[in-house]
Amino acid sequence: MSRKTIDLTLTALLAALICVLGPFALPLPMSPVPVSLTTIGIYLAVYVAGKARATLAVFLYLLLGFVGMPVFSGFSGGPSKLLGPTGGYLIGFLAMAWICGCFVDRWWKRRVISTFGMLLGTFVAYVCGTLWLAYEAHMTAAQAVVAGVLPYIGVDLLKIVLLAVVGPYVKRALIRADLIES
Repeated sequence: MSRKTIDLTLTALLAALICVLGPFALPLPMSPVPVSLTTIGIYLAVYVAGKARATLAVFLYLLLGFVGMPVFSGFSGGPSKLLGPTGGYLIGFLAMAWICGCFVDRWWKRRVISTFGMLLGTFVAYVCGTLWLAYEAHMTAAQAVVAGVLPYIGVDLLKIVLLAVVGPYVKRALIRADLIES
């Protein structure tokens, strides 16, 4: 099988994984933004496929959700989801995948540096989401931070730590199987 075929298949599978994880979310009573499993899929995609293919997988996820597939939190989809209060976080996932990938591509064997990259990418997604949430929900920046960031920091830190531990093992296994290059 050619490398190009493997790369395309891997990207499609990672987009599918994000689509499967995305709908599973826990709504929080104090926020329009649910706790979702989407970011686990994105962090894993970054480890497995690198920044370019992971970002493409996120783009495919967003495109499928935009056209109405129920891949967003709570099994929702459609343009209104991307334009609603949580749309900034969804769009921010593109930047998150790229930034996380910049670090993981280069330093995946160095957990501290790759973890920093995942934290930085997540921070950028928070900024995108918070700015849009404030605009869309007519909130102040402080209100948007309280509603759209503070309740999620602990959970996102756990996800990042989990993937910083598991990601290198998955990557090594896929390298050994000659499914990805190091």
